[in-house]
Amino acid sequence: MLTHSVTLYFATVFIWGSTFFAIRFQLGQVAPELSIAYRFMIAALLLFGWCLIRGLPLRFSAGQHMWMALQGLTLFCLNYLIIYQATTELTSGLIAVVFSTIVLMNILNGALFFRRGIDLTMMTGAMLGLAGIGLVFQPEFGGRGGEAFSLSGLGLSLLGTFIASLGNIVSARNQQQRIPVIQGNAWGMAYGAALLILFALVTKAPFTYDTSLHYTLSLLYLALFGSVLAFGSYLTLLGRIGPERAAYVMVLFPLVALGISTLFEGYQWTLSAIAGVGLVVTGNILILLPGRYLLRVFRS
Repeated sequence: MLTHSVTLYFATVFIWGSTFFAIRFQLGQVAPELSIAYRFMIAALLLFGWCLIRGLPLRFSAGQHMWMALQGLTLFCLNYLIIYQATTELTSGLIAVVFSTIVLMNILNGALFFRRGIDLTMMTGAMLGLAGIGLVFQPEFGGRGGEAFSLSGLGLSLLGTFIASLGNIVSARNQQQRIPVIQGNAWGMAYGAALLILFALVTKAPFTYDTSLHYTLSLLYLALFGSVLAFGSYLTLLGRIGPERAAYVMVLFPLVALGISTLFEGYQWTLSAIAGVGLVVTGNILILLPGRYLLRVFRS
């Protein structure tokens, strides 16, 4: 069980660490809502096909479908619309760092919806994480005209992350109600794609497709790896160990994303950015490690 969980953890870290960069290839000719709809339509079809091959049940009650639709709205629809918009204003690595605050959001939402306690260690870790985010963005705020630009992207990133955290809570609730991860994701992604198409119709977005190789390859990568495999791995962890500790994957994947951003987007590291990432990682680890383990560390 432990070995399997570690495999799920690292698979999620490396895949999600790269998806923030892959999203950039989806921006341009195609409306963001349609690019996201294409992604989750492909992912849903793959999951439905897998369910049919393996003989997994796909029938659920009306109430269960309502909760799976809510999972689709929060985890495969609205949050991505906002994150895609933020990607036009910030580098993918910075967005990934902001997204790591989902650790704190999962803890707060877990306390609100599942009545889990919040202790001093968690709050200390949260403050360290927030201070780290401030240090990472400090160079952006210092540039001429950069403050408003960065604050807009930061605000969008935080909003998208909060909605994704609500999706984590819905997924945890669905698994507690015996909705399997694979089928729940299949229906959730299908509902998310349908809602995005409905949004495109309401806003009269042109239904187009970018036939370039980089768009198609990034779309397939996001659908298969970023959606089917990464979400399946992460939500399986979430169901096993809870939304707070499952969010531990958010500790490392921002570093993967920043590394990719350094190589391909020209992200420039500064001392404040290095210190900020260190605080984010330290804060997340402090939040997620068991309190008794921390006491043993400090006493040794």
